[in-house]
Amino acid sequence: MGKINIAIAGIGNCASSLLQGIEMYKHSPDDSIGLMHYDLGGYTPGDVNVVAAFDVDKRKVGKPLKEAIFAKPNCTTVFYDKLPDYPVKVQMGPVMDGVSEHMADYPSDQSFLPADEKPCDVAKVLTESGAEILINYLPVGSEEAVKYYAEACLEANVGFINAMPVFIASDETWAKKFQDKNIPIIGDDVKSQVGATIIHRTLTKLFENRGVILDRTYQLNFGGNTDFLNMLNHSRLTSKKKSKTQSVQSELKTALDSNNIHIGPSDYIPWLKDNKICHIRMEGRGFGHVPLTVDVKLSVEDAPNSGGVMIDAIRCMKLALDRQIGGILNSIAAYSMKSPPVQYTDTEAKKMVEEFIEGRRER
Repeated sequence: MGKINIAIAGIGNCASSLLQGIEMYKHSPDDSIGLMHYDLGGYTPGDVNVVAAFDVDKRKVGKPLKEAIFAKPNCTTVFYDKLPDYPVKVQMGPVMDGVSEHMADYPSDQSFLPADEKPCDVAKVLTESGAEILINYLPVGSEEAVKYYAEACLEANVGFINAMPVFIASDETWAKKFQDKNIPIIGDDVKSQVGATIIHRTLTKLFENRGVILDRTYQLNFGGNTDFLNMLNHSRLTSKKKSKTQSVQSELKTALDSNNIHIGPSDYIPWLKDNKICHIRMEGRGFGHVPLTVDVKLSVEDAPNSGGVMIDAIRCMKLALDRQIGGILNSIAAYSMKSPPVQYTDTEAKKMVEEFIEGRRER
């Protein structure tokens, strides 16, 4: 079927896990643990080929990609270190609002250190590299920087996968721009395979299906990677909290009052590194209005947890490119993202994705 040429904006923990996984599964064709599909429409993990990379940290900019994905402040688990010598060096992207000012108050091996270099022309690099798809892994709160990369994709005719919570795919104006140019887009805010949001959604749907009224709920998350450090600046959290909250609310026939639902990051604990701890509490009433309570604790390595989802999103977008389908890819967006343009239950979304892969559904 050929290669899938991708570019990555943000060479952090998620990029590191994704590339490690691509190489591990490429050399282990009988190993399907952690994958929803080994073969997806004729494409396997090893068909994903990185042709361009962008970051702003001086420990990564100008460095070979193989070196940059293990550079500080990355701290995710290294589960496969036999990486090839990618013919790619990390290029300087625009800083814009990508680095929160409070990062300067923390040790350098935990925070971002912006390089003092002139940003490249991202659209030009995308065109010259032969990239077909750009994955956006920028930090939460990078509103203007994300829009810059989205515009670069429109200029370079490159598909856009928005893995973080700035609303591009789910914004009508942006969605129309991609539709008008027949460029595929998937977004917004990637789900994990078994993460806080998917568990919270599943339990919420269980309450609904079993006739139990959910009265109030919270989800608290904390960890030790740069994502959690970045989110200590609560002014950057508006879209993140909205994304996670509406993903859970969408499973309810009647949404909870805002006073009865709280979902969002809680704190930064450096020694946890890329380990994410989540606490979910759900209070409801069942038969006879008798109260019941559910408490859940999840501990998971954050970056690898989204890798299996992303590798399917990449290959679904490649199928769309092969079929000359542009605009929102609703099936894989609903399955892989917290804030897709149209919310479906996870069961419905999975069925839609299988139909799309088989060619029985256009989007």
